[in-house]
This record gives sequence, C-alpha cells and structure tokens, in this order.
Amino acid sequence: MTSHAPKLPDGLVVVVKRDCATCQMVEPLLVLIAASTNLTVYTQDDPTFPESVPAIHDSDLAISWHHSIDTVPTLITVVNGQETDRTFGWSRADWQRLTGLDDLGEDLPVMRPGCGSMSVDPDRVDALRVAFTDTPIISRHVELSSAEDEFEAMYARGWTDGLPVIPPTPERVLRMLTGTTRAPQDVVAIAPPDLVELTVEKIAINAVMAGCLPEYLPWVIAALEAVCTDTFNMHGVLATTMPVGPVIICNGPGTRAIGMNSGINALGQGNRANNTIGRAVQLTIRNVGGGRPGEVDRATHGNPGKISFCFAEDELGSPFTSLATERGIALGQNAVTVFAGEGPRCVVDQLARTADELTNSLVACLQTVHHPKLVIGFDAILIISPDHGRLFAQEGWTREQLITQLIERSHTPGEQLVRGARGIAEGIPPHLRDATLPKFRPGGILLTFAGGGAGLFSSIVAGWANSAIGSDPVTRVVGS
Repeated sequence: MTSHAPKLPDGLVVVVKRDCATCQMVEPLLVLIAASTNLTVYTQDDPTFPESVPAIHDSDLAISWHHSIDTVPTLITVVNGQETDRTFGWSRADWQRLTGLDDLGEDLPVMRPGCGSMSVDPDRVDALRVAFTDTPIISRHVELSSAEDEFEAMYARGWTDGLPVIPPTPERVLRMLTGTTRAPQDVVAIAPPDLVELTVEKIAINAVMAGCLPEYLPWVIAALEAVCTDTFNMHGVLATTMPVGPVIICNGPGTRAIGMNSGINALGQGNRANNTIGRAVQLTIRNVGGGRPGEVDRATHGNPGKISFCFAEDELGSPFTSLATERGIALGQNAVTVFAGEGPRCVVDQLARTADELTNSLVACLQTVHHPKLVIGFDAILIISPDHGRLFAQEGWTREQLITQLIERSHTPGEQLVRGARGIAEGIPPHLRDATLPKFRPGGILLTFAGGGAGLFSSIVAGWANSAIGSDPVTRVVGS
C-alpha cells in the first residue's frame, strides 16, 4: 500500500467481481455478514454486483491497487483505519474467524480458490502503476507526433547503438523499476565522460531500451557501479583508440535464476540476459554519460563486443574456484567483474592429453596478446572450456596452480623482445635486453570457465593498458 492510498473504512471489507465463480458463491453470505457487523463491499467489474448488499464500484481499481488485492474475493479486517487481518479466496475457517460467525458457509465447500484481481491483470497492471505510483518518472518526457515512427525517431535522435531499441514508455520504465528495491532517484554513480549523476531511474530507462527484464536490473546497476570508477576508468576506455569496451563476467546463483548462459555459445548471441545486460550498460554510458562513437569514443576499429559483451561463469561445472571468489566475494553471493577487453580469440588445441601440454599451448597463444614483443602492460581473460577443463580436473590442478604456471612459462629473454629483434621494429626499450620478462604482471590473467561441452577450444580476451596508467578490473556485489 502506498502512502497516498485511499483508506478503508473500519469493520470488514470485501472486494469481489462478478466474473468470478467464487465471488458468486459467497454472495449470499454477504447479507449475513452485513447483518452482524459493519461491512463495506467493493466490486471491480459490474457495479450492480452483488445485488444482495450495497456495493461501491472500484471503477478505477484504486482501492484494489493501493491495498494489494491480488485475488478476489478478499476479506479484510480494518481497525482504526489500519488493516489487521485478511484472507483471500474462500476458506470456511478463515471467513468464520474474521467474521466471528461460527456457522458461516457450513453448506459450502471447505475451500475454493478465488480469481485473479483485475488490478493484477497483465493488460492493466502497467497502466495502473503509472496512474497510482508515488514516485513518478522525473526524466524528461519526449513527445512524438502520431506520424513519427518511434523506432526511427529514437535512432534519429542518437539514442541507439545502431540497432533498434525498445521505446521507454512510463509503463515500461516503472515495470523495470520493480526489479530493484532501490529508490528511482538514488544516485548510483557519476557517469563518464560528461560526469552526469546516474540515477536508478536513468539506468532503468536504458535497460528498457536494451530489452532487459526487470530481474536483470540489479545486474545492470552493479556493472555500472563497477565501470564508473577511477579504477576501471571508463573515460579512458572510451577515449582510447584501442578496440576495447567493458567485458562483464557474472557469478553467483542469480546467474542461473535469471537464465544467463554460461554454456554453448556463452559469448555469442541468443541469450536475452547476457545480451541485454551488457547492452544496457553500454547504452547508459552513451545516453547518460555522453560516450558516443566519433566524439569521446575514438576507437580505431572497435569490436562487436562494444554493443554487448556479458556472460556467466559456469561455476557448477568448473574444476576451479570461481572468478568472483578469487576476487574476494563470498561463496554464494552474486557479483559482476568488469574488464576492459577486446573481442575473444579462439585457442585451438585438440591433441594435448595432459595439463602440462595444454598449458604450453595456452602460453604460446597468450604470448600473442596485442603483440608477441610487448609484455607486462596488457592483462587478459582466459576462458577455459569444459573439454580443456577436464585435463586440469583429471590432474587436480587448481586455479592458483594454472595461473602460476602460465605466468612462469610466459617469461621471455629481453634480447628477443627489444626493438628491432627478429626484424620487428616494435618491442621493449633496448636497456631491457638482458632482463627476462613475464608476459603478464601478477594478477594479470583473469581465469574463468565457460562454454559448450564439446570442442577442444578455449578463448582469450585481451585487455587494454592495465594498472594505474589505464584500467584495472573491478568486482562488485549485485544488490537487490
């Protein structure tokens, strides 16, 4: 019940509708109840129902909406303007208890379920939410003429990522806001590059445009909290000419509850949660923060993942601890990790039969991240598939053991990396010729587990300039 809800009168209140067999069944009882106590009847559909006692037509469903009537009939006890008890449907014992009439309905069945209230009808509920909410949308409303195609109009105004978006009507935005307990005007973060206050409402608008369901909204909020930090440096990720954008890795039981994909085609198309959560983050940064291609976004090539790059880790099938747990999140909590990364590249090894052999293949491929002669400056995500993961599981390799071996085996003599070596101008400064250098800094490899159950492949997602000079991964707990 909202703070501006119309109050119910003291006594007993019953809400009914004619289009309900259970309401029709209990109609004769209303006369008996009215004779013994103060009874107020609200009818949702037909103002002439019930004929046996006077009724108030809840024509706009305000009473039903504000007092959370989900089922009719609902019988409520009201004392001093406050509800103290209720029952819904027909339960002989409950109706006798609330009315104090010990023999009420003795000739009726012991129990019969009611019908859905008109206030929760899917065809009505969104309009009712707009009509009666205490927290109206305060974002600017843009009126389109009847002759405008709403999808083309949104594209023309620069609100899209090049693909069609869902019109963020008040009904859709308020429905999206039901996915979180946070107040619409709570400021989640300051959105770069324009440093605009990013409210829950603004995020919900863009989540609607991206095609999210309400249950995805907490994940979008957490991901935006993560990218809008100095550590992740979203402004730098936008402004760099390198082809990177936020890669969002999701962990926890909530990934399964909302139907995220961690299996076949986990990095690809086809899963609504994966694709729209990542898309909502990108649209929010574009539409609220001002991060538009050709303006602050200066990527030379970009990559398709800048529309959306979001997936869940397969924690149940993994031979390793989860990425979130490794990054300090308690087991069983929902979390997102954001990483400034480019598109994925495939690692093919169909012949390795030991963990040692496969590790050598992974190292050889990891050495090519951005350039074989550039080291330490670039992190990477390594996504192990189930077929490759089985080799590590069979030999009992832990996450820590694999990462340690990847780092140690990626060391290369400086004489092979300096500028001009191997006839390649690119490379490290000459004064490092006598050093032996690792490809990645400590913590520079983020190990995850995902993918389909067939295919002796893994994937690498290369990073950007990592550490304080660029972007570091950020992990956030997903709230409610």
